[in-house]
Amino acid sequence: MSILQAFLTTVECGSFTKAAAILDYAQSSVSKMIADLESEWGVILMERSRAGVQPTSDGLAMLPYARALLNSYRKAQEQAAALSGAQTGLVRIGTFSSVAEHWILSIIKRFQQDYPGIRYEFLLGDYAEIEQWIFEGRVDCGFLRLPTKPHYTTIWLEKDEYVVVLPANNPLTAKKTIAPQDLNGQPFMLLEHGGKTEVSEILERYRIQPDIRFTTWDDYAILSMVESGLGISILPRLILRRNPYRVETRSLSEPFYREIGLAMKDVCTVSACVRKFADYLHYRTSDVPPSADTKPE
Repeated sequence: MSILQAFLTTVECGSFTKAAAILDYAQSSVSKMIADLESEWGVILMERSRAGVQPTSDGLAMLPYARALLNSYRKAQEQAAALSGAQTGLVRIGTFSSVAEHWILSIIKRFQQDYPGIRYEFLLGDYAEIEQWIFEGRVDCGFLRLPTKPHYTTIWLEKDEYVVVLPANNPLTAKKTIAPQDLNGQPFMLLEHGGKTEVSEILERYRIQPDIRFTTWDDYAILSMVESGLGISILPRLILRRNPYRVETRSLSEPFYREIGLAMKDVCTVSACVRKFADYLHYRTSDVPPSADTKPE
């Protein structure tokens, strides 16, 4: 299956050299594997140029089949390991930044104490990207805001409050909670990437009209600008864990929360090690809302 991995990695990297470095092969070996695959399938998969390599139309058409073949092979390997009593395998996880930076590492650390042979791959993106990666099979599971697509299996994990983030000397710090109308006209740093996020939803729901000065998906950039007095923002509390910036936070007088969960296509078809990971998250969650979606047994 290394020949399929070479093809997929080269497509993602756009370079034989970069793919070879990731796969720990010689560059010529990666190029030969793809040439062998092209010969076997009878199509040209990659277009070579001085700028690098990119998939041809035929290559793009074959991508989902290559991913499916590789996923099936991995699941066969993991099932064989499970049947033989080995605790090994690979869990590919889609995640967004606040979970990746402030939460998932502690989860993995505790999980590895029981399953040290399981490995992990992380793909960082926004909600829409993670949903698509789950659908395509690029990841086995993903952390998402709930609810997500109705046909996904989900596990509720945490309720995360969005709070107002203020410079230490801002007059609004005198308030215990911030009314939505207090934010009208305020210089504002918007956390957003691609489509609308929860912060835009908050602004629309409460009819807040701040003076948006900066828009970014980098929460640390926003915290740095708020600390410097350039404006205020609204961020999830999860981002503010182990916060090194000198900023103040206040709850909204009309609180807004997001529900965070783990999603996968179907818990019955994922590999044994992915089910172990999902079960671990399930049982570490002691307060599951009645409305949570189907969970693995």
